[in-house]
Amino acid sequence: MKNITNKLFFIYLLTFFLLWVSFTLFIENLVVNKDNESNSIVKEKQLSDLFLDKSLDLTLFWRAYNIIKTNYYWLEWIKNQTLIDWIVTWLVDSLWDKHSEFMIPEVTKSFEDNLSWDFEWIWAVINKNVLWVEIDRILKWSPSEKYWLLKWDIIIKAWDIELKWLKLYEAVKKIKWPAWTTVKLTILREWESDFIVKNIIRWKIKIPSIDSEIFDNNIWYISINMFWELTSKDFKKALIDLTDKNIDWLIIDLRNNWWGYLASAVDILSNFIEKWKKLVVTKYRDSINNRIYNSINNWYIYKWKIVILINWNSASASEITAWALKDYNRAILVWEKSYWKWSVQAPFDLWWWNLLKLTIAKWFTPHDKNIDWEWIEPDIEVKFKKEDYSFEECKKVWKCDKNMKEEDFELYDRQLEEAKKILKKYIDNWILQLTVDNYNKENNIINTWSIVE
Repeated sequence: MKNITNKLFFIYLLTFFLLWVSFTLFIENLVVNKDNESNSIVKEKQLSDLFLDKSLDLTLFWRAYNIIKTNYYWLEWIKNQTLIDWIVTWLVDSLWDKHSEFMIPEVTKSFEDNLSWDFEWIWAVINKNVLWVEIDRILKWSPSEKYWLLKWDIIIKAWDIELKWLKLYEAVKKIKWPAWTTVKLTILREWESDFIVKNIIRWKIKIPSIDSEIFDNNIWYISINMFWELTSKDFKKALIDLTDKNIDWLIIDLRNNWWGYLASAVDILSNFIEKWKKLVVTKYRDSINNRIYNSINNWYIYKWKIVILINWNSASASEITAWALKDYNRAILVWEKSYWKWSVQAPFDLWWWNLLKLTIAKWFTPHDKNIDWEWIEPDIEVKFKKEDYSFEECKKVWKCDKNMKEEDFELYDRQLEEAKKILKKYIDNWILQLTVDNYNKENNIINTWSIVE
């Protein structure tokens, strides 16, 4: 009897234990589920906050989108991805910033080719205007420069194909072909009464970061073609060579140099500006990210007389270099207004080779100037004349032999020749502003700026 009682007690105890464990697990499961539900709600709220900017009322957009999806007759011909591409494109275009751009995969590939300088065509930067495509920038040592294409030329046709209705990357494909092939371009130029037709031979070029030579036994000329990884080292080698030849004056040619690395520009400027002096400042939307780039010079400072050549295609690192030297009164700027590339861009990967290139900062000169909508004004403006680049016009003036053939026609670099004269005047009187004033007075040019002390 006692054994039976003990067994029953053991069974009751085991049953109670099992019930207690089950109840505990049940309660714990309820708590875990509640926590998971709470976490889920939190995550959903975070996602909602991430993807929904409550300051924007998108009611109008969604109503228009739903009407199109429900009623548009040719909707079946339009892919959903095409709609998305255009929505994002117009979103970025609404920023009114020509340097911010949404790129579909085809354009992204072309953009990355350009960054690697691994492409073959006429070497010009083009933009889409309302109707056709317009030349925005010309590269040094390029077919475009050799055949005298100019900034703001409008390309009407490539061969006999109208570019009017093509997207930009489609128009580029019509112009871009392998090296040593020819493309016939029909061009509209503002001051010409007739269309201009040019047969341009494309080539693949390897641009040296700098070129240098000596003029008239005492003027050193350095052309900076790009601000690349090794440009500052190549530039320093040229300066050392110049020092060995006991030459104390220099022409720096920044024409048609429209992009490159900021670090390279800082390295080059550091040869002329004392250590720790401000060279350029980048300012961001969040001021905590602002950065000051100072001269990193730790040896000799070159105190030479300098003339800088700039033009409409001088942009970005070129403008940083030119304006820093101008702010410190270290150089005379010759030719025409620069491109006013005042901003800094960063690429953002979206998905499936879609890329967003977005302006994230502005840069400012040592004296805190920003060239937003202004440009760098030259101290002395020297413009090309038509006979410098037009064979037909050249034959009408003294410069060209009447019996000269077009293939023997050499372009006359009027800006460079004037820069030599200006530098010689600078050497004679040793005062920068006096040189500028005297030259402008002799040539009836109105001075556009005054020296900042």
